[in-house]
Amino acid sequence: MRCLPALGALVLFSHAACSEPAAPPDSSGTAGGGPGPSEPVPGADTVVTPHDKTHVYFTGEDNKRIVDAPATFPAEGEYSQIVLHLSLACPDGGCDAWDRFASLGLVTAKGNTPEEDTVLEIARYITPYAVEGAWDIDVTDLRPLLAGEVTVRAFIDTWVGPGSPYGAGWLVTASFEMKGGIPAKLPVAVLPVWDRRSVAYGDPAKPVSGSAPAQEITLPEGSTSYALRTFITGHGQGNADNCAEFCTRKHTFTVGATPHELDIWRSDCATTAVPGQQGTWKYPRAGWCPGADVRPWTVDITADVAGASTVKIAYGVEEYENTCRPDAAVCEGCSLGTGCDYDGGAHTEPNYQLSTVLIAYR
Repeated sequence: MRCLPALGALVLFSHAACSEPAAPPDSSGTAGGGPGPSEPVPGADTVVTPHDKTHVYFTGEDNKRIVDAPATFPAEGEYSQIVLHLSLACPDGGCDAWDRFASLGLVTAKGNTPEEDTVLEIARYITPYAVEGAWDIDVTDLRPLLAGEVTVRAFIDTWVGPGSPYGAGWLVTASFEMKGGIPAKLPVAVLPVWDRRSVAYGDPAKPVSGSAPAQEITLPEGSTSYALRTFITGHGQGNADNCAEFCTRKHTFTVGATPHELDIWRSDCATTAVPGQQGTWKYPRAGWCPGADVRPWTVDITADVAGASTVKIAYGVEEYENTCRPDAAVCEGCSLGTGCDYDGGAHTEPNYQLSTVLIAYR
């Protein structure tokens, strides 16, 4: 089976995903009359812990909002389940008082600055208001990423640290519990579609297609099924309709000619988020809750790509114009009584945080 790279993107295959045949298959269906493709073999049970109470914080002079850690995952073997045990504890000085965007990912390419690195998002969550929290997240389908030597990045969009009256940041623990076995669907490749990015919403000068342009992806040969796995959360408040944190909108992936639609909204915060918080943690929001992990939107696209060697994937959001923005022809609709200028507090630009990968199975 021959590996084909995605156009303009890194493709990550598992150790068993593909091999280059030494000779064309003969009539027996094996290369040069030798044995056929190797059967998957269960790996040994193991636990990999790249972050163990890693302190994530910001003091101005000391910026530890991004912390990278090396990790060694089993290079061989298959796993019937991989569970990410993710937790936050409070450092001396207390937890950050605010709900913050947070993410765990793998650094796959270095840029000039950490902000310019290429990072594939494994998990996304929002910190709770000032209390500890813990979540168990199934990442079995990401086994092709979790193999060999990798760099695991913890990021929290915090702006407090030691000495702040609003808390000293967070202590992050990320531990991967891997159970040897063969999953019902064996993931063999993870193909990046969009790494995590901010997609402005409601500004005619910043179209969604400009921030997240359509991608042409080359599919690996020999795979039998495919799925998109994506994170979408809405942020920004005080705008028309209080978008994008507090407005529900329909999002669409178009795979080839087939659209897949979903309203990005989370209305179960009062029963699923970390209890005992301060603040507005019970309010519904666009795809997230304070003190909860963000659930990925997973779409089976096998039928959409049947018989194809490549696929075009496009992303869109239903039409909306934010009339409460600095350059609006007529300033109106500001939901929190502010002016149209963004102030970094009660009025911030509406945006969606997007990241997407395509998973191939055998």
